[in-house]
Amino acid sequence: MIKSYLLDTNVLLHDPQALFKFADNNLIIPITVIEEIDRFKKDLNETGRNARYVSRVLDGLRRQGQLIKGVPLDVGGTLRVVLHTGSAMDRLPPELVDDRGDNRILAVALDLKEKGENPVFVTKDTNLRIKADALGLTAEDYSSDKVDVDDLYSGYTDVLVDKAEIDRFFEAGCLDLEGDYQPNQFLTLTDSSNPSHTALGRYNLTMRRVVPLIPLPKEGIWGIHSRNREQQFAFDLLMNDDIQLVSLVGKAGTGKTLLAIAVGLHKSADEGAYTRLLVSRPVFPLGKDLGFLPGDIEEKLAPWMQPIFDNVELLLGSVDEQGKRKRGYKELVDLGLLEIEALTYIRGRSIPKQYLIVDEAQNLTPHEIKTIVTRAGEGTKVVLTGDPYQIDNPYVDSSSNGLTYLVEKFKGQEISGHITLSKGERSPLAELAANLL
Repeated sequence: MIKSYLLDTNVLLHDPQALFKFADNNLIIPITVIEEIDRFKKDLNETGRNARYVSRVLDGLRRQGQLIKGVPLDVGGTLRVVLHTGSAMDRLPPELVDDRGDNRILAVALDLKEKGENPVFVTKDTNLRIKADALGLTAEDYSSDKVDVDDLYSGYTDVLVDKAEIDRFFEAGCLDLEGDYQPNQFLTLTDSSNPSHTALGRYNLTMRRVVPLIPLPKEGIWGIHSRNREQQFAFDLLMNDDIQLVSLVGKAGTGKTLLAIAVGLHKSADEGAYTRLLVSRPVFPLGKDLGFLPGDIEEKLAPWMQPIFDNVELLLGSVDEQGKRKRGYKELVDLGLLEIEALTYIRGRSIPKQYLIVDEAQNLTPHEIKTIVTRAGEGTKVVLTGDPYQIDNPYVDSSSNGLTYLVEKFKGQEISGHITLSKGERSPLAELAANLL
């Protein structure tokens, strides 16, 4: 059954491809939405770029016919722009009669309903959906890119096997195992007769076998050792150069960023597998923003990049097997082995043969994640870390952020791997706070 969907501005700014994701249904855009997109088009950020893209798409459709009458879309259905009329505002209750954009959009939706069209109002604004419901309108969130975080792919599973199969796995270094497993999914092989007899492996799609994890040096990776099974799995993904995209999801203190930076330094500074380690993160304040900061670009970025500095300093405080202190942070930067910058400056770049870590990736939209991953040049490995339950971006949530979206989309790809870390290792206090607060 063909439906009509009336789109709010935030839907188009969140996903500029949304116009093509409603199958063969009919789309309606109030003229107020065009006005609001016009106000955003000069912004020098992702929102501004999305606004400009939507404007170009609508202008292209305009050439095919009159938007006011409806223009056919390639995916089916039509798109039309609806004008706001003063009489429509008269249908709103007194509390909503002020000339705000949201209220004008509600008035258009209410007017169309009274004329018999009854469109579904799609908006990412929670309060606006509540207002629409109070007016008797059908309102929905934009859910094209939503992933249920509670059902998010974890990257590992437990498998009961016979004792002989575990013994064969240790002897042969691989194991043929029946079952439907994702590429690079980790398996804990457990003896069905003795639960304490286990083995850890990763499913190799090319071989169609379970293979052992990559062995780590006794001294660890830059002094860091795995403290639990999930960290062992994460180390295996991070150390494997054949896996070009790695996502690590977990609450605060699970070691996501520290493990990634440790392996990145090892691969770049020690092995030379990559020309440098590039660490980046989106700039979102926790709590009230302090406003403009003085100084040059390095001084301005210092507060936002401090969590990265903290992890690097922790690693640089470790010693090698001869008891010598690792290289200093400035030395690594001067040698071109380490670079830390804000995500703002990554767009438009091509990044070849680098170990790229994007921290706090849960604050990115699916479109921004796509923009970043498509920067990867030949020989580059991309590692995304984040906690879907700690989001500072007001335009995404635990289900619609780019990190969980990427995990779901890439779970069947041979060049990618994912692990959800659940056990906190920062400190007993941090672990207790993460669980209780």
